[in-house]
Amino acid sequence: MENNRRRNVEVRPPTVRNDKRVAIYCRVSTLSDIQEESLKAQKYGLEQVVKCNSQWTLYGVYEDQDTGRNTFRPGFHKMMLDSYENLFDIILVKSISRFSRNTVDLLETVTKLKWLGVEVRFEQENISTSDAETELIMSVHAAFAQAESEGLSEAIKWGFKSGFKSGRSKLYTRKCFGYKKNQDGELMIYEEQAIVVRQIFELYLSGYSVDMIMEELADKNINSPTGKERWSKRTIQTMLTNEKYMGNVRVGKTYTTGFPNNRQKVNRGQQDQFIMEEAHEPIIPIEVFEQVQEEMKRRSNIEVVNGEKKRKDTHYSAKDAERRHE
Repeated sequence: MENNRRRNVEVRPPTVRNDKRVAIYCRVSTLSDIQEESLKAQKYGLEQVVKCNSQWTLYGVYEDQDTGRNTFRPGFHKMMLDSYENLFDIILVKSISRFSRNTVDLLETVTKLKWLGVEVRFEQENISTSDAETELIMSVHAAFAQAESEGLSEAIKWGFKSGFKSGRSKLYTRKCFGYKKNQDGELMIYEEQAIVVRQIFELYLSGYSVDMIMEELADKNINSPTGKERWSKRTIQTMLTNEKYMGNVRVGKTYTTGFPNNRQKVNRGQQDQFIMEEAHEPIIPIEVFEQVQEEMKRRSNIEVVNGEKKRKDTHYSAKDAERRHE
């Protein structure tokens, strides 16, 4: 009889969440004050959109500031990792160009987020990835954004090159240790620092290694250009090869690769370089500067033979130079 007794079963309907957790993503492409204000404006505007929707709650804000050369965006990367943890339901972005300027990357990212159950909404274009027809619209918008970015990149490069050719580029009067600018914006010798520059060149020609020069400057309590007690090897090596100290300026030492990576690389002949001779008063005589360049080649344990770099059988010894100064 007990087995035939009817048992009461309580049916509980599934709980439906009416609120959506929203993550905001903001990005600007430079670190200038104007762009910082733009970042604040993006964040404030999108936060207001969330507040005005009674079914939305703000989960958090992810943001990136970059120079346009960085392919890695830490804020974006963190947001994508959090999407795998199901921490939010919607990503709200100002525009497609803020999310991605590469059409292929955009579609791949959106597809991945849709698979994770995350919707992406673009406020400016007023489109959402939850709509069936969104993919085609996004492709068109992203293609325009990508073309605009490519055109802007080329325009910037052209502007730099035009300034280099005409001699009007501000890079020709960029300060370095040993110089300051006069009231007209032209370079003039800053004697207090120029004394240190001359000393570094003299020590090197007298047989000191870069490490020995670093020790000498530390012993004399001469701080580095950034105010540190210890000079770096890189700083001294750069000074010894900077033609600005003999009165000349060479610009175009680096160049930027094409869109979308826009990476800065050392110009080893891939692009034009521009040299302005006698651009300002020299700290180091030309003959002394050239002697230092020859001495650096002599001390280097790398030589170029038939266009190939090879290691020398002998190399410069700082210990031998130190013995000569004992």
